[in-house]
Amino acid sequence: MYHEIELEIDDPVAIITMNRPDRLNAMTTRMLAEIRHALAATETDDRVVGIILTGAGRGFCAGMDMAALDDMTDNGRFSIDTRGLEADPGDPAMGEDFATGFTYILSLRKPLIAAVNGPCAGLGFCFALLCDMRFVVRDAKFSTAFAKRGLIAEHATSWLLPRLIGSSRALDLLWSARKFDGEEADRLGLVDRLCEPGTALERAREYIGELARTASPTSLQVMKQQVYRDLMTPLGPAMLETQRLMDESIKRDDFREGVRSFIEDRPPAFARIKV
Repeated sequence: MYHEIELEIDDPVAIITMNRPDRLNAMTTRMLAEIRHALAATETDDRVVGIILTGAGRGFCAGMDMAALDDMTDNGRFSIDTRGLEADPGDPAMGEDFATGFTYILSLRKPLIAAVNGPCAGLGFCFALLCDMRFVVRDAKFSTAFAKRGLIAEHATSWLLPRLIGSSRALDLLWSARKFDGEEADRLGLVDRLCEPGTALERAREYIGELARTASPTSLQVMKQQVYRDLMTPLGPAMLETQRLMDESIKRDDFREGVRSFIEDRPPAFARIKV
């Protein structure tokens, strides 16, 4: 059912590949719907511990396809056709802050890693920021692009980017829309793993494999929710919520399994998430 992405599930990893290499994987309304549907499918698949988003060919994503942008200048809005691709990924318990536009990505119950294998600009840059981590090749090329198109900091970029690299550096990248490579992105703080060319996907796959062997998927989910919620929560209420979550975790089978596996000096056998 997918025309513009590919979905591969190889326990414990799901790989969503944007697949328009002749257009540097520039996004269309169809691709956006397919990505959303694939994220919902992988979130509910108990074979999947973590998800990777990457691009086919030599690029990650060059942004929104210019033909779609030209159409928007005529219609004044995007018209995403989701017929046959209806999906509602993400945890509704995260609240309305994570249910606007593409912010549903932050509420996914499983880790999502961007394997940035080449050019990453515009809306592609937004999607990379919305992922939980970024594994980036040294020779990747980034640009926000918005200012040069008469646009603004789109899709939570103005919220995410300053939190990652600080306000002045964020404004530089947004105002200038200049190109910068993976090594500079690493120095700025955008990169979680700087990879040699051609290795970002495999490094991300290895990382999720290690999580699957050693970490509780339920713990991963709760920690992810804590981090994103606590970005907007004062310290006192955050600590009270942490204590409540701690009390819940002690009662779960995963806690008992974590203790027993340590005592018995063996790998833990944690249950997978069932949505």
